[in-house]
Amino acid sequence: MKKVALFLIIGLVVFSCKKEVKENGKLQVVTTTTMLTDLVKNIGGDKINIQGLMGAGVDPHLYKASEGDVSTLFNADVIVYNGLHLEGKLEDVFEKMRHQNKKTIAASDAIDTATLIGSEYFASNYDPHIWFSITNWEIITQYIVDKLCELDAENTATYKTNGANYLKTLASLKTTITEQVNSLPVEKRILVTAHDAFNYFGKEFQFNVVGLQGLSTATEAGVQDVRRLASFIEEKNVKAIFVESSVPKRTVEALQEAVRAKGKEVVIGGTLYSDALGSAGTAEATYIGMYKHNVKIIISALK
Repeated sequence: MKKVALFLIIGLVVFSCKKEVKENGKLQVVTTTTMLTDLVKNIGGDKINIQGLMGAGVDPHLYKASEGDVSTLFNADVIVYNGLHLEGKLEDVFEKMRHQNKKTIAASDAIDTATLIGSEYFASNYDPHIWFSITNWEIITQYIVDKLCELDAENTATYKTNGANYLKTLASLKTTITEQVNSLPVEKRILVTAHDAFNYFGKEFQFNVVGLQGLSTATEAGVQDVRRLASFIEEKNVKAIFVESSVPKRTVEALQEAVRAKGKEVVIGGTLYSDALGSAGTAEATYIGMYKHNVKIIISALK
């Protein structure tokens, strides 16, 4: 029934919304997640008009398109989304737009599937949290540069220059993060969070990542999940666990209580940004700032 309603909305938008004439001749770009909004802004600069659907603290796993969102998507020249079913509740919308010959760019198409982390939970069979690998983000940056150049050849020089500058920033970030992580002994690199969003980070920087809710926030953690993870924390002598900005903290607090019931103390080390960046106007509202914040919190709490 919900799908029928969604398609009715889409149909109404297609017939009632005329394609807006570009007032300033710029490419009209719509992005889904805050990470992608930040990335495309860095590449497109003042040559594009960009609108992000999701804001700070918004969980893409659970995000539902409103009628206004559907209108925004259909009025775009190009839509950039993560893919791998991260935006699970938008898949019907994307499918409908493809039938309408709407230009879409899935950032995940840039990544060789041989390097993706498998997951039985998602229909794609892969973990969609690809942005937590800086290497992946470098590849995706170049991919989006190339796609924008194809769509807007007139501004190719700008896209390539901005992309090259951002790649230098990412390379610098990787060097900084590597140095910080190397200050933490490998045996202490156990990252326990609300859900399994950090596996690509773990793979890149040798962390054992354990999420209470699994890969998606669409499923609630059960009592057995809490008990199992509490036993793991006790066994491994984990010093700190972490909440996430886009996931309610109650499950992590329940885990903390379960560990205490075993006679062991584990602290909540801080809040990490996982599926969304920080609030506008803060350092954490950018991919670079988010990554630096997360690693600082993690290293400080686990040392």
